[in-house]
Amino acid sequence: MNKFDDREKSFEKKFVIDEELKFKIEAKRNKLLGQWVSEIMGYDESQTKAYIEEVIKADFKQAGDDDVFHKVKENLEGNNISDEELRKKMAELYAEAKNAIQQVK
Repeated sequence: MNKFDDREKSFEKKFVIDEELKFKIEAKRNKLLGQWVSEIMGYDESQTKAYIEEVIKADFKQAGDDDVFHKVKENLEGNNISDEELRKKMAELYAEAKNAIQQVK
């Protein structure tokens, strides 16, 4: 029974580490996304910083990426960016954030 308990604890520990990594990647992606939108919107440095915080906070409203997607989509209205383009950009920035976080490890 001891080996089973040890194995279970190992899986739990790995799950916690994986979830923490996922959180860091998503937070980094949201920061990059906020910067990207800020550039499109022509925000200055202080507006960009505030907007990035808004995007990061939006991610806590519900599970998944839909809360961030809807927040950014609403702000980009009138800028001719389709849902597909936005989702693609979010995926690209997720990959970029993942690479950046993994290089730090």
